[in-house]
Amino acid sequence: MITDVHSHLFRHAHDFDDTFRAESARAHAGEVDLTVRYEDYAATAPEGTRTVVVGGKARRSGLWVDDSAVAAYVAEHPDRLTGYLSLDPTQPGWRDELRFGHQELGLRGIKLMPMYAGFAPADEAYDELYAYAERHGLPLLVHTGTTFVSQAPLEYAMPRHLDHVAMRHPELRMVLAHLSHPFEGECIAVIRKHRHVYADVSALHYRPFQLWHSLRLVQDYGVWDKLLFGSDYPFTTVDDSVAGLRRIARIPGIPGLDPLDQDAVEALIHRPALELLGLEGA
Repeated sequence: MITDVHSHLFRHAHDFDDTFRAESARAHAGEVDLTVRYEDYAATAPEGTRTVVVGGKARRSGLWVDDSAVAAYVAEHPDRLTGYLSLDPTQPGWRDELRFGHQELGLRGIKLMPMYAGFAPADEAYDELYAYAERHGLPLLVHTGTTFVSQAPLEYAMPRHLDHVAMRHPELRMVLAHLSHPFEGECIAVIRKHRHVYADVSALHYRPFQLWHSLRLVQDYGVWDKLLFGSDYPFTTVDDSVAGLRRIARIPGIPGLDPLDQDAVEALIHRPALELLGLEGA
């Protein structure tokens, strides 16, 4: 079974402004239709795929998906979908949104976008948020790495910041999105030292050299088990992500170096992420 730990719910006209939509064309190969429909997602994923669904909140960047929309979407396919709430802690009312999304809507994790929202994730001002998530077993999916949004400060996307969070909250489960590209080496350094910190490989397959190089570093540092499969739908699909990973795994490699471990790549594709994140049965 495949578990996709990184997919989105966007309702094209409702959830982001014109600037965000226009700048999303920088993600790869031109503008993407960001409207999500479950039937489209399911048609591009293997039967039985389990999926984590997030929205996103970042007022600075023009993105705001209501958690109630995520909960309603997930409720239509509860055997396949697990929903996360989203927070922008720079905005008033985030504590109420946290409690409502968790306790009333029943959402099972938290999506944070520090770079998009414009906040330093290691700032102790946000320890209340992290302590709540740690106490209630809510894993975090944190955007790390680059972006297409011009107003989003890259400094807040560096994976090193989550090292400080993990040291202060060692039982908090976190997933660093996109292997923090192009800062993969720093991401690997963070996930290697913390038991409950992982990285996903979403939205990487369409940069094949970079993905090969990143997975080669993963192999050298012995952290295959800390990688989780993700797609980043609708920017790409589960099927295309799986095919891209397998294509990369077949590359012979650089003369004098071992190729990628194809069995490790297959294990990554089928890793039981919900169990690792404490969401088994979600």
